[in-house]
Amino acid sequence: MEIETERLLLRPLATADAAALAPINADPEVMRYIGYGEPRTPEQTEALCAKVAAHWDEHGWGAFALSERATGDLVGLGVLATPAFLPEILPAVEVGWRVARDRWGRGYAPEAARAVIGFAFGDLGLDRIVSCIHTENAASVRVAEKLGMTLERETTVPVYEVPCSVYELKA
Repeated sequence: MEIETERLLLRPLATADAAALAPINADPEVMRYIGYGEPRTPEQTEALCAKVAAHWDEHGWGAFALSERATGDLVGLGVLATPAFLPEILPAVEVGWRVARDRWGRGYAPEAARAVIGFAFGDLGLDRIVSCIHTENAASVRVAEKLGMTLERETTVPVYEVPCSVYELKA
């Protein structure tokens, strides 16, 4: 399963991607607004990749590895996940994005997210997608708005106790 965009190749995240993803997940600025806002260790990244690969095997969808078509470099993630950390909006499927800091400002996040949303609405037949964004993450709010998503609610993520803006897009 691969999706090509103008500049990116998206494919299911695999266990073998842990080494390339680890420096992205270890960057405090990249991880500032994700989960509890802390960088991840290589072991945490390995566990994430294994969990996502198993999810793909079981469900046929999950997080995508993002690679630049021109270089082949892994530059981030295009996330498709169940936002279990925010029970009040379930059932729901979330689109998310994570891009290496040295690739910020190139438009990779909306490019990847559009492809992931196309997969969710097309291949998976979903009629609604959400994005749970830390309220202070202005860059991700701009990405959601570029995607045509609208603010559905403001809330707090209970497990992390962080403010969250929930954006949604309907097919």
